[in-house]
Amino acid sequence: MRASLLDTLDDFERGATDTAYVFPRGYRHERWTYQRVAALAYRFARELEARHIVKGDSVVLWTANCAEWVAAFLGCALSGVIVVPIDDASSPDFARKVCAQVRTHLVLCPPERAEIFPQNEMDISILDPSTLEASVAGHSPERFLPAQIQPSDPLEIVFTSGTTAEPKGVVLSHANVVGNLIPIATEIEKYSKYERWVHPIRFLNLLPLSHVFGQFLGIFLPPLLGGTVVFENTFNPTEIMTTIHRERVSVLVAVPRMIESLKQKVERDLELAGDQKKFAALFTAAQSQHFLRRWWTFRAIRRQFGWKFWAMISGGAALDRDTEEFWHRLGYAVVQGYGLTETTSLISLNHPFHTSRGSIGKVLPGREIKLAEDGEIMVRGSGVASGYWNDQGLQSVTTSGVESDGEKKEEGGDWYRTGDLGALDEQGNLFFKGRKKEVIVTPAGMNIYPQDLEAALRQQAEVRDCVVVGLDRGGNAEPCAVLILRKRASDASAQKSAQEAVTQANQTLAEYQRMRTWYVWPDEDFPRSATQKPRRNAIRDTVAASLAETSLAERIAGASSAANAAGLLSEILTRITGRPPQNLSPGTNLETGLGLSSLERVELLSALEDRYQIDLSETNFANVATVGDLEKLLRGEPTAESSVPSSSFQSRDSSDRDSVPRTTPRFHYPSWTLRWPTTWLRFAVHYLLGRPAMLLLGWPRITGRENLRNLRGPFLIVSNHIADIDIAFIQAALPPRIRHKLATATGGESLEQLRSPSRDRNLFYRMYARMQWTLGVALLNLFPLPRQAGFRKSFAYAGEAVDRGYSILVFPEGRHTKDGHLSPFRTGVGLLANNLRISVLPMRIDGLFDIVQSGKKFAAPGKIQVRIGQPQEFPPETDPEEIARTLRQAVENLRQ
Repeated sequence: MRASLLDTLDDFERGATDTAYVFPRGYRHERWTYQRVAALAYRFARELEARHIVKGDSVVLWTANCAEWVAAFLGCALSGVIVVPIDDASSPDFARKVCAQVRTHLVLCPPERAEIFPQNEMDISILDPSTLEASVAGHSPERFLPAQIQPSDPLEIVFTSGTTAEPKGVVLSHANVVGNLIPIATEIEKYSKYERWVHPIRFLNLLPLSHVFGQFLGIFLPPLLGGTVVFENTFNPTEIMTTIHRERVSVLVAVPRMIESLKQKVERDLELAGDQKKFAALFTAAQSQHFLRRWWTFRAIRRQFGWKFWAMISGGAALDRDTEEFWHRLGYAVVQGYGLTETTSLISLNHPFHTSRGSIGKVLPGREIKLAEDGEIMVRGSGVASGYWNDQGLQSVTTSGVESDGEKKEEGGDWYRTGDLGALDEQGNLFFKGRKKEVIVTPAGMNIYPQDLEAALRQQAEVRDCVVVGLDRGGNAEPCAVLILRKRASDASAQKSAQEAVTQANQTLAEYQRMRTWYVWPDEDFPRSATQKPRRNAIRDTVAASLAETSLAERIAGASSAANAAGLLSEILTRITGRPPQNLSPGTNLETGLGLSSLERVELLSALEDRYQIDLSETNFANVATVGDLEKLLRGEPTAESSVPSSSFQSRDSSDRDSVPRTTPRFHYPSWTLRWPTTWLRFAVHYLLGRPAMLLLGWPRITGRENLRNLRGPFLIVSNHIADIDIAFIQAALPPRIRHKLATATGGESLEQLRSPSRDRNLFYRMYARMQWTLGVALLNLFPLPRQAGFRKSFAYAGEAVDRGYSILVFPEGRHTKDGHLSPFRTGVGLLANNLRISVLPMRIDGLFDIVQSGKKFAAPGKIQVRIGQPQEFPPETDPEEIARTLRQAVENLRQ
């Protein structure tokens, strides 16, 4: 029996050397053990004591999911300090209001957010999560219990979505969390003897830790199994599938929208392969098959996810029945739960091995539910929060006296009215039937309060009155702004005014609150009740009927008109570039009109994919030149072919010897090149063939090795580029500990032409080309760095290689020198340095250019010189272009 939430730390200490968390940091993935997280939790508790932050004070956690988030949460729990989690995507204004309301003096957040809290107004210290471990390294990691914790003590204050003037936070106690944890822990113990056969169970948790359900699946439950939690910072379905396969994930934890996006990804792949009819026949036949038979029937799909992946846990919103049935037919377990922040997340939960499809599970032990006369779900038990926090502080009131979003609980009773409608079957399974409250719950599981959005809209000069309604999206909803404008105008003019008003209002809202659809009300006033309140149901029905003809592609693009799409694009561009685009129109050029750099184009592609949870072809995106082209791409229409911008690592010089193909191939990144026996073969060939060949060709004179003394790496190595043989001279100059763990980026298109030669060539040529590719990637550890598209995956591969201890060699000029002088470095090297977060090692080759120009094949020993410079360090916030300029100067300074 778990007596306290602090038992979680005992679970962490028992796990010791097992991997607890895997999470992205730049292009790399950090891996923390349970022991490391527990040690940081104790150190953080001591840091709070040193800062005189004691029991009853508060600490705000406003950052992405990471191991430091968990350690800080547990450190606060040890100290009796109240945790105030804020969603990483929340607006600065909302975060500032919350911090002021809880009167915190410490915020864990990225350093660039420090300016949100003016020191002359708020006495707040900032701790950077990425450097938290180093910041508290002076404290002891030994077990530490600085405060006596009572079950009724508040553990955290969770502020539900909203940016009202007076945000309300739900106060959850230690007893609330433990009360919900005990029945699940008891059930897990029944199956613990079987867990060793699949150990470790790995959870890919895409829910934010700022949400209670995300905490249960990210902090409290995995340690009971000694499991590993994987966090990701993308919602792109292709990348999520890659993560599931790479990390050998067992269980995906996500909101329904993500699960639906993965279903759409599988269906798109089947459509592209022309296998829809075959799949449909197999899908129909699978209805009555045993799940093991279904595993075999759909083995091609299961291979994409990996054979260890078997279940999905859906939380935060209602999962569409068709989506649930789709994954069930494929042989996956789909587990749904139901709960609210006020009930410490969980009220009911499906059993993973005995699911009742369509239901949201059976009520967990320790809580009761009943249905009101109108079908509203009512709950009571240890998990129900006892109060809210407001400007007056903690309001410790009884359950019967708390109000939830304006709806008062049943007088004289202790039942909590959820505002949701449900039904119970004879087996006690609970079925979700809809929402009674006005709150809009999006497919991503986020609560949006219409009054917050309406307040933002009423600040706009063009708006005379407004109502925000939720448009149905498969059992959930998304906000739609219904506007009455001050000036009556033509349709085109009204749409433009509405776009401007919504765009400006969205700038003051968090990402999840922003309105993607709007409607200009045609009458002078809204229909109203006898008390003069707008009749929201009638307004919603009118808008839904009017927009019923909107195409699916337009809904995916989040636009009911071209003007709406432009408004959304304006928001994304402002977030990426930090500057609002001027005179945005379909003809605006992304490069010349908006000033987008190649790096910003990469960020734009990622932002669009994450926003809509779709895959966009990088080849097609490379052909996008204007805003109009981009809108066509989002709608799935073909775009006009345009000049292709070079990648951030490649030269724009059209006279390069490697021509850019019209159709970008699919690039291959074989992981076997980073593992044995390939690594052994590479080692043997280097000493048996490579070094003897260098002795004959011209052994270089090497200087600067002393700069690497006592430094282990890995490094990002940059050098000037003279000829293909540069790699051999770089390898010869490096010490063995780096030389034998080196991956080299090379021209992606040229490398792929060897991997997949044209069918027009004869068989002998294709075999010879494929052999060249195999030898290149195996013996030189080459990986592709494409020119026009696909370089995001190249950067990700570089991060994976660094995680395995490999240094990365790149030639930032992007081409061989033509005059012996150093060309400008492409800014991609700055992006890599920022995101790999490793030291950058400048190197320079001299003397080779003259030999190449003269046509000689051999050089006297020492004629060619290789110089190694001082490793360079760059803070993560350094501008990529500034890094590129600094590194070019460092290489230039190595000139003899």
